[in-house]
Amino acid sequence: QVQLVESGGATVQAGGSLRLSCAASRTFFRYNTMGWYRQAPAKDREFVARISGSGGITFYTDSVKGRFTISKDYNNYTLYLQMASLKPEDTAVYYCGAIWTGNAFKYWGQGTQVTVSS
Repeated sequence: QVQLVESGGATVQAGGSLRLSCAASRTFFRYNTMGWYRQAPAKDREFVARISGSGGITFYTDSVKGRFTISKDYNNYTLYLQMASLKPEDTAVYYCGAIWTGNAFKYWGQGTQVTVSS
């Protein structure tokens, strides 16, 4: 069974940093692509970043390149999203996803709220 539990969301000031965590089931963690999406109020869910099973390949949406870093901890079966230089437009609910189907993730966590104040 695939379980994804996000944590780390908070309210921060613009320019600040935050690290999101996603605890995952060990059965699929090592061999599957995982990643993050976000959904701002009144907007569609959008792709943020994803990382390959081995951790060697990463993709980011243009708006977060150079500011966000996705990584996997294979000892603790945890996916991270390190966010820096946060902007008010980064405010959203962030969702962890697992098992890439080619255009979306098959499994999702419950989401964690990130609010960036100006």
